[in-house]
Amino acid sequence: MEQQRVVFSGRPPATLIDLEADVVKCRACPRLVAWREETAANKRASFIDETYWGRPVPGFGDPEASIAVIGLAPAAHGANRTGRMFTGDRSGDWLYRAMYRVGLANQPDAHAVDDGLTLNGAWVTAPVRCAPPDNKPTPVERDTCSAWLDAELAFLPTVRVFVALGQFAYQSVWAHLRRSGAEMPKPRPAFAHGSEVAVGRQVIVSSYHVSQQNTFTGRLTEPMLDDVFSRAVVLATTRSSEASD
Repeated sequence: MEQQRVVFSGRPPATLIDLEADVVKCRACPRLVAWREETAANKRASFIDETYWGRPVPGFGDPEASIAVIGLAPAAHGANRTGRMFTGDRSGDWLYRAMYRVGLANQPDAHAVDDGLTLNGAWVTAPVRCAPPDNKPTPVERDTCSAWLDAELAFLPTVRVFVALGQFAYQSVWAHLRRSGAEMPKPRPAFAHGSEVAVGRQVIVSSYHVSQQNTFTGRLTEPMLDDVFSRAVVLATTRSSEASD
């Protein structure tokens, strides 16, 4: 089946709320639509009594964020179930605990959209909005979904730091900044945990993804993640102050 393109409903969205309404209706990627809906119908036994979201997942957080956390895609039984990024799975547990410890979240856990979680100065999103098979979106799916990321970040003009969780996120942020007309360093620095790449007034800070394949094996530890977010907060404060001068 030929790949469709993302289109906005009627006029381009005027607010983040309008954008969210468009995102959740998206059916541009046939493979992802089939997988997210199949997963929602064939629930994991531990969630058998729950109603899965089973749709694209919008970003979440503070509209005046100075830090944007970029993941990969919703987890099949995490955000695809709950309808909120990094909510309802162990990856989210790691992420929001770290954000809580540096003051970016009001609580250390995220299990449902009505759990009271709020973010302060941070926004959490992903380049791909639907749960992909094996957590591996294709390049075409990534590129199709890029219109949502571009539109979303355009509504977040105070973002100064991108925390890229994994190489996929790093490459997606890089591509977004290039599409937005930023002057990009050449050649592109390689992805590395803890690396920092300045692009104009913004900085990309990279971390290994909070997936279980990294956290269970010890490749990513909580102190390592804390260091990334502590540094992101410092950079966001400095960059925001410079922008206001």
